[in-house]
Amino acid sequence: MTLIHSVRDKDDFDNQLKEAGTKLIVVDFYATWCGPCKIIAPKLEEMAQQFTDVIFLKVDVDECEEVASSYNITCMPTFMFFKKGEKVDDFSGANADKIRDYILKHK
Repeated sequence: MTLIHSVRDKDDFDNQLKEAGTKLIVVDFYATWCGPCKIIAPKLEEMAQQFTDVIFLKVDVDECEEVASSYNITCMPTFMFFKKGEKVDDFSGANADKIRDYILKHK
């Protein structure tokens, strides 16, 4: 069972941000055809198991174009970090150590 929620649409994304309260949210903007996205996916699953107090979301940029375009996503993977509904950080690239560092910085 995955601990990462796959966002269905903009309403789903907005609800996830609202329901998180003060928890940190890590959002993975990815594409099914993106090689680096496939490489980082298992590492993200491991982090979701390790950081149970953090919410992990995946946004398929082709399925959820409205969400991706609202955050000006131009390359994948892009990771965004939200707290209390506000974006607190982001970066692009499949860098597991950087994801972990940002989680520890913001949670």
